[in-house]
Amino acid sequence: MSSVKLNVKGIMFDLDGTILDTRPAYIEAARIACQATGQEPLPDTLALEIPKRMEQRRTLAGIVKTDSKIFLQAYRKAFYGVSITMTRPMQGAAETLEILACKSKLAVITMRFMPAKTVCLELKQFRLDKYFAHVVTALDTPKPKPSPEALIKAVAAMDVQMCDCVIVGDSTVDVIAGKSAGSKTVAVLSGLYSRAELAATNPDFMLSSISELPNIIA
Repeated sequence: MSSVKLNVKGIMFDLDGTILDTRPAYIEAARIACQATGQEPLPDTLALEIPKRMEQRRTLAGIVKTDSKIFLQAYRKAFYGVSITMTRPMQGAAETLEILACKSKLAVITMRFMPAKTVCLELKQFRLDKYFAHVVTALDTPKPKPSPEALIKAVAAMDVQMCDCVIVGDSTVDVIAGKSAGSKTVAVLSGLYSRAELAATNPDFMLSSISELPNIIA
Protein backbone atom coordinates (compact mmCIF):
# COMPACT_ATOMS: atom_id res chain seq x y z
CA MET A 1 0.00 0.00 0.00
CA SER A 2 1.18 3.53 -0.76
CA SER A 3 1.59 5.94 2.15
CA VAL A 4 1.54 9.03 -0.08
CA LYS A 5 -1.52 11.26 0.04
CA LEU A 6 -3.74 11.45 -3.01
CA ASN A 7 -3.96 14.71 -4.93
CA VAL A 8 -7.20 14.37 -6.88
CA LYS A 9 -9.71 16.57 -8.66
CA GLY A 10 -12.56 14.05 -8.72
CA ILE A 11 -13.77 11.41 -6.27
CA MET A 12 -16.15 8.67 -7.43
CA PHE A 13 -18.03 6.91 -4.66
CA ASP A 14 -19.75 3.58 -4.69
CA LEU A 15 -23.12 3.82 -2.91
CA ASP A 16 -24.11 0.66 -1.01
CA GLY A 17 -21.65 -0.33 1.68
CA THR A 18 -19.63 2.82 1.09
CA ILE A 19 -21.86 5.85 1.64
CA LEU A 20 -24.96 4.00 2.81
CA ASP A 21 -25.27 1.02 5.15
CA THR A 22 -27.60 -1.28 3.22
CA ARG A 23 -27.14 -4.47 5.22
CA PRO A 24 -30.62 -4.30 6.82
CA ALA A 25 -32.18 -3.77 3.39
CA TYR A 26 -30.26 -6.74 1.93
CA ILE A 27 -31.45 -8.99 4.75
CA GLU A 28 -35.06 -7.82 4.47
CA ALA A 29 -35.03 -8.22 0.68
CA ALA A 30 -33.83 -11.80 1.07
CA ARG A 31 -36.59 -12.50 3.59
CA ILE A 32 -39.26 -11.12 1.27
CA ALA A 33 -37.87 -12.99 -1.76
CA CYS A 34 -37.75 -16.25 0.19
CA GLN A 35 -41.33 -15.78 1.30
CA ALA A 36 -42.44 -14.93 -2.24
CA THR A 37 -40.78 -18.03 -3.72
CA GLY A 38 -41.73 -20.47 -0.97
CA GLN A 39 -38.22 -20.91 0.40
CA GLU A 40 -37.25 -21.12 4.05
CA PRO A 41 -35.78 -17.86 5.46
CA LEU A 42 -32.01 -17.53 5.13
CA PRO A 43 -29.59 -16.80 7.97
CA ASP A 44 -28.17 -13.30 7.75
CA THR A 45 -24.76 -14.53 6.60
CA LEU A 46 -26.27 -16.18 3.51
CA ALA A 47 -28.63 -13.26 2.89
CA LEU A 48 -25.62 -10.95 2.72
CA GLU A 49 -23.88 -13.32 0.31
CA ILE A 50 -26.59 -12.69 -2.30
CA PRO A 51 -25.62 -9.10 -3.25
CA LYS A 52 -21.95 -10.11 -3.36
CA ARG A 53 -22.65 -12.91 -5.82
CA MET A 54 -24.90 -10.68 -7.89
CA GLU A 55 -22.17 -8.07 -8.08
CA GLN A 56 -19.61 -10.69 -9.09
CA ARG A 57 -22.05 -12.27 -11.54
CA ARG A 58 -21.83 -15.61 -9.74
CA THR A 59 -24.65 -18.13 -9.37
CA LEU A 60 -26.71 -18.41 -6.22
CA ALA A 61 -26.12 -22.14 -6.03
CA GLY A 62 -26.16 -23.36 -2.45
CA ILE A 63 -28.22 -20.38 -1.32
CA VAL A 64 -31.36 -20.35 -3.43
CA LYS A 65 -33.33 -23.59 -3.63
CA THR A 66 -35.89 -22.29 -6.13
CA ASP A 67 -35.59 -20.91 -9.67
CA SER A 68 -32.80 -18.33 -9.36
CA LYS A 69 -34.24 -15.99 -12.00
CA ILE A 70 -37.60 -15.84 -10.26
CA PHE A 71 -35.88 -15.39 -6.90
CA LEU A 72 -33.69 -12.55 -8.20
CA GLN A 73 -36.70 -10.77 -9.68
CA ALA A 74 -38.41 -10.91 -6.30
CA TYR A 75 -35.20 -9.93 -4.53
CA ARG A 76 -34.49 -6.87 -6.67
CA LYS A 77 -38.09 -5.67 -6.40
CA ALA A 78 -38.00 -6.11 -2.62
CA PHE A 79 -34.63 -4.39 -2.22
CA TYR A 80 -35.59 -1.35 -4.26
CA GLY A 81 -38.83 -1.21 -2.28
CA VAL A 82 -37.23 -1.23 1.17
CA SER A 83 -33.91 0.51 0.52
CA ILE A 84 -35.22 4.04 0.91
CA THR A 85 -36.57 3.29 4.39
CA MET A 86 -34.06 0.72 5.66
CA THR A 87 -30.73 2.25 4.66
CA ARG A 88 -28.78 4.70 6.77
CA PRO A 89 -25.69 6.80 6.08
CA MET A 90 -22.40 5.36 7.19
CA GLN A 91 -21.15 6.94 10.39
CA GLY A 92 -19.52 10.28 9.65
CA ALA A 93 -20.67 10.30 6.02
CA ALA A 94 -22.07 13.85 6.04
CA GLU A 95 -19.06 15.34 7.77
CA THR A 96 -16.69 13.49 5.45
CA LEU A 97 -18.47 14.58 2.28
CA GLU A 98 -18.61 18.16 3.53
CA ILE A 99 -14.83 18.22 3.82
CA LEU A 100 -14.15 16.44 0.54
CA ALA A 101 -16.60 18.55 -1.48
CA CYS A 102 -14.38 21.55 -0.70
CA LYS A 103 -11.38 19.76 -2.22
CA SER A 104 -12.73 17.81 -5.20
CA LYS A 105 -15.72 17.18 -7.42
CA LEU A 106 -17.80 14.27 -6.16
CA ALA A 107 -19.87 11.68 -8.03
CA VAL A 108 -21.75 8.48 -7.19
CA ILE A 109 -21.38 5.31 -9.25
CA THR A 110 -23.78 2.54 -8.31
CA MET A 111 -24.72 -0.83 -9.77
CA ARG A 112 -28.35 -0.31 -8.78
CA PHE A 113 -30.73 -0.70 -11.72
CA MET A 114 -32.71 2.44 -10.98
CA PRO A 115 -32.84 5.99 -12.35
CA ALA A 116 -30.29 8.44 -10.98
CA LYS A 117 -33.11 10.66 -9.70
CA THR A 118 -34.30 7.81 -7.46
CA VAL A 119 -30.82 7.46 -5.97
CA CYS A 120 -30.75 11.23 -5.44
CA LEU A 121 -34.05 11.07 -3.56
CA GLU A 122 -32.61 8.43 -1.24
CA LEU A 123 -29.54 10.58 -0.63
CA LYS A 124 -31.73 13.66 -0.17
CA GLN A 125 -33.50 12.23 2.85
CA PHE A 126 -30.12 12.23 4.60
CA ARG A 127 -29.14 15.62 3.12
CA LEU A 128 -26.29 14.01 1.22
CA ASP A 129 -27.48 14.73 -2.32
CA LYS A 130 -26.08 18.27 -2.28
CA TYR A 131 -22.53 16.98 -2.30
CA PHE A 132 -22.85 15.12 -5.61
CA ALA A 133 -23.07 16.83 -8.96
CA HIS A 134 -23.37 13.54 -10.84
CA VAL A 135 -24.89 10.10 -10.24
CA VAL A 136 -24.29 7.18 -12.60
CA THR A 137 -26.37 4.02 -12.20
CA ALA A 138 -26.44 0.67 -13.98
CA LEU A 139 -29.17 2.10 -16.22
CA ASP A 140 -26.78 4.70 -17.57
CA THR A 141 -24.29 2.29 -19.11
CA PRO A 142 -24.63 -1.10 -20.85
CA LYS A 143 -21.59 -2.37 -18.99
CA PRO A 144 -21.68 -1.66 -15.24
CA LYS A 145 -18.71 -2.26 -12.94
CA PRO A 146 -16.23 -3.93 -13.13
CA SER A 147 -16.27 -2.43 -16.62
CA PRO A 148 -14.72 1.06 -16.58
CA GLU A 149 -17.61 2.54 -18.62
CA ALA A 150 -19.47 4.06 -15.65
CA LEU A 151 -16.26 5.66 -14.40
CA ILE A 152 -15.51 7.09 -17.84
CA LYS A 153 -19.02 8.55 -17.96
CA ALA A 154 -18.68 10.09 -14.49
CA VAL A 155 -15.26 11.58 -15.22
CA ALA A 156 -16.56 13.15 -18.43
CA ALA A 157 -19.48 14.67 -16.52
CA MET A 158 -17.13 16.08 -13.88
CA ASP A 159 -14.87 17.46 -16.62
CA VAL A 160 -11.67 16.09 -15.12
CA GLN A 161 -9.02 13.62 -16.22
CA MET A 162 -9.21 9.97 -15.12
CA CYS A 163 -5.64 10.10 -13.82
CA ASP A 164 -6.72 12.90 -11.48
CA CYS A 165 -9.55 10.84 -9.99
CA VAL A 166 -10.03 8.14 -7.37
CA ILE A 167 -12.79 5.58 -6.98
CA VAL A 168 -13.81 4.70 -3.43
CA GLY A 169 -15.77 1.51 -2.82
CA ASP A 170 -16.33 -1.47 -0.58
CA SER A 171 -16.08 -4.19 -3.21
CA THR A 172 -13.55 -5.89 -5.42
CA VAL A 173 -15.38 -4.73 -8.55
CA ASP A 174 -14.86 -1.10 -7.55
CA VAL A 175 -11.10 -1.59 -7.38
CA ILE A 176 -11.01 -3.64 -10.58
CA ALA A 177 -13.05 -1.00 -12.43
CA GLY A 178 -10.78 1.76 -11.16
CA LYS A 179 -7.61 0.00 -12.23
CA SER A 180 -9.10 -0.78 -15.63
CA ALA A 181 -10.08 2.85 -16.10
CA GLY A 182 -6.76 4.23 -14.92
CA SER A 183 -7.94 5.98 -11.76
CA LYS A 184 -6.55 5.69 -8.26
CA THR A 185 -8.37 3.25 -5.96
CA VAL A 186 -9.44 3.22 -2.33
CA ALA A 187 -11.11 0.18 -0.78
CA VAL A 188 -13.18 0.55 2.38
CA LEU A 189 -13.98 -2.21 4.87
CA SER A 190 -17.48 -0.95 5.65
CA GLY A 191 -19.29 -3.25 3.23
CA LEU A 192 -19.61 -6.94 2.47
CA TYR A 193 -16.02 -7.77 1.52
CA SER A 194 -13.25 -8.89 3.84
CA ARG A 195 -9.82 -7.31 4.12
CA ALA A 196 -8.28 -10.33 2.39
CA GLU A 197 -10.73 -10.16 -0.53
CA LEU A 198 -10.07 -6.47 -1.06
CA ALA A 199 -6.31 -6.78 -0.58
CA ALA A 200 -6.20 -9.34 -3.37
CA THR A 201 -7.19 -6.58 -5.83
CA ASN A 202 -4.26 -4.40 -4.63
CA PRO A 203 -5.99 -1.04 -4.07
CA ASP A 204 -3.83 2.05 -3.56
CA PHE A 205 -5.31 2.50 -0.09
CA MET A 206 -7.48 0.43 2.23
CA LEU A 207 -9.48 2.22 4.93
CA SER A 208 -11.98 1.16 7.56
CA SER A 209 -14.58 3.59 6.17
CA ILE A 210 -14.95 6.81 4.18
CA SER A 211 -14.55 8.78 7.42
CA GLU A 212 -10.80 8.21 7.05
CA LEU A 213 -10.69 9.62 3.51
CA PRO A 214 -9.92 13.25 4.44
CA ASN A 215 -6.68 11.98 6.02
CA ILE A 216 -5.35 10.75 2.67
CA ILE A 217 -6.74 13.39 0.29
CA ALA A 218 -4.32 16.29 -0.15
